[in-house]
Order: sequence, then C-alpha cells, then structure tokens
Amino acid sequence: MRLSVAEARQRVLELGRSRRLPDESIGLEAAFGRVLAADVVAPHDQPPFANSAMDGFALRGSDLPAEGERRFRLAGQVFAGAASAPDCGEGECVRITTGAPLPRGTDTVVVKENVRLDGDTVVVGAGEAAGANVRPSGEDYRSGEIALHGGDRLTAARLGVLASLGGAAANVVRVPRVALFVTGDELVPPSQPLGFGQIHDSNRYSLGALLRQAGVEPGIVAHLRDDPDELRAALRDAGECCDLILSSGGVSAGEADFLPGLVAELGRVHFWKVRMKPGMPLLCGEIGRALVFSLPGNPVSTIATFLAFVRPALDALQGVTEPPRRWRARLAAPLIKRHDRAEFLRASLESGDDGTLRATPLRKQGSGMLRGVAEADALIFVPEDVHELQAGHVVDVLPLPGLS
Repeated sequence: MRLSVAEARQRVLELGRSRRLPDESIGLEAAFGRVLAADVVAPHDQPPFANSAMDGFALRGSDLPAEGERRFRLAGQVFAGAASAPDCGEGECVRITTGAPLPRGTDTVVVKENVRLDGDTVVVGAGEAAGANVRPSGEDYRSGEIALHGGDRLTAARLGVLASLGGAAANVVRVPRVALFVTGDELVPPSQPLGFGQIHDSNRYSLGALLRQAGVEPGIVAHLRDDPDELRAALRDAGECCDLILSSGGVSAGEADFLPGLVAELGRVHFWKVRMKPGMPLLCGEIGRALVFSLPGNPVSTIATFLAFVRPALDALQGVTEPPRRWRARLAAPLIKRHDRAEFLRASLESGDDGTLRATPLRKQGSGMLRGVAEADALIFVPEDVHELQAGHVVDVLPLPGLS
C-alpha cells in the first residue's frame, strides 16, 4: 500500500529518532552546523558585571539635575578590560568606555556627546535619565538559566553564546556516516564521452552537494552496475559501517530494478512507494545498522525525495528538535493537477514591493528535466486532494538549497 507524503514523513521521523546517534565533544572551531546533544546551562551571569553601553561618564543617577546644569568632579577613568575601577562618590563621575565595568557607586552613563568638559569638571544638563546606557549583570542570561537547548543546531550566533559562557568545546551528536550509491548501467562519469544509450551521472553530484549542505560528508561514494551480486555486496558492507545508505535508481518495478528485493533480502523494507509526483517509487528500509533510502533515478525525483524525506531523517538521527521553518507563498498563476497524488512543482519565488512572497510554477516540470529545478527557487507542495488552484491562493513551498 502506498503511503501519503505525511504518513511517509512521519515514519521517517520515527525511525530516525529511534536511532539517535551517540554524543561526542568537539572544539568550537569545528562545531558550526552541529547539533547540541544536551541543554547548555549558563554557569554565570552574562554579562558577568554591569557595564557601559556607550562611551561617556558614569555617575549616580540620583545626582542628575532636574533642571539647569550640574558640575561633576572627574574622579578618574575606566576602560574595557581594566583590572579595577575608581570609586565614585556623590557629585563625582568617572570617564568610561563601552564595555567597561561600572565603578562602585554608579548606576548611570551619560554619553560624552551630551556633556561639556571644563578642566577636571564635567558639566551635565537636565534631561538625562537615571539608569541610562547601562547593561545590567545577567541582562542576557542569568546563572543557572538554560541558554541553549539540546537539539538546537549550532549557528554562528549560538557558537558565540557558547564561547561567551566560557565553553571551549561543544557536546554534540555525531554526524551520520553515509554511503552514497548511484546505480545504472547507463551512467558514465561527466569526463567520459557518451556512447549509445548512455547519460552522464548527475545524481552523484547533486546528492553529494545536498548531503554536504546538511553537514554530512559521505564516507562511501560509488557507482554500481545493475548487477544483483555487486549491489548486494555493496549494500551489505555499507550496512555494517554506516548509519544511512542513500541510493538513486533501480528502485521501480522494471527488470533491472533490483533494490526493493535486495533491501528485503538483506534487511527490512519499511515502506515502498509514496503517493507523490515526482518520486513515487521511493523506498525506505534498513540493512544492518543503517537506514536505507533508495530514491528514484530521475534527477528531479532524486532532489525532491531527498528534501522531503532524507534531510528530515538526517536531522532526526541527530536529535534535531527545532521544527522546520514553514514557508508559504501566494500563487502568481493558476495551476491544475490532473492526478490524485501529491505533487512538488518547481517554482520561482519573488517578494513584491508589498512584501508578499509569490510563487510562479515553471514550465519545465518533467522529472528527468534538471533545467526546471536548476532555475527554480522552491518546490510548491500541492496536496493529494487538491486539483485546481487559482492565482493568489496560499500554498506551502519547500525552499531549494541556495535560496538566500
């Protein structure tokens, strides 16, 4: 029985979460894009001390004049990184730079552009606010507060948070070990001239790039002939050392489509065929320790099924808890679907002057036509039970890699 896109995706997520990979500790320099294995608790207040948000003069807010001007004696200065700061009494101020700790007795910073210097006296006029231009201790994070959550992917800003809290290493989930197989006797490398009935292998490069964009460097990459013995040996070996096996081609119902039978023989098929276009013959199974995703060989089907199912599986294996961002756009043109499967249509996205994101279906929609997906920004998702949509209808879109 063919699953719906939603049913297949749910199965994939359950399988990935049940196989969540082990933790490891790595230096922050190598942690970008990795997934946190556990919550990170702030060991101290951040910032750890009250400090100035501006260059200016620190003083007591209660000393500020309500009207006219007041003269303050300049009691010293403190710069960012200073080992100490002078005390500040009533009617006194201290020159301070951005990021420097507030001297004892002060709670306000008046920016230097708003004062007048007169020898060792600083003249402050009315209108300044008590407590202004100060970053309180713990303004960002309080000691004991959860700063980052397990399952968060480490962005540049989150790495900054870890470093600011004194972490020199990150406890992350191990990256999945992946084998990438492209199958088919008709495939030849791009550097080789084409013979009769041959095509250049493109899936190796598009799938490899999609894996790398997901933070995974495939450990095994091979072109396999449509030979049951060769396929069997490669699948068995990969099932012993990999967390995920990804293949393209050989998964339909033709005479040379051996993968469904081989996955069932060597392991288990969880589902085969999804009610979607392109990508209907998708197979999900397991061999040894590895999840298996056998994708259709048509280039567009390969990309669509990777984005819809393989990428979520990679996230689930690493314990990602952040829900994927939902993108929605208005159709710039009407569309008609003449079948009962869900469909992923190649589309271009454009944001108009009114701020509305609009999706335009492209003309090149064949599953073997790379031009359509190369010129697209996203895939429009059309549910099974929808057959006709008018311009202006709001649809879900799946951004393609490279959308900025």
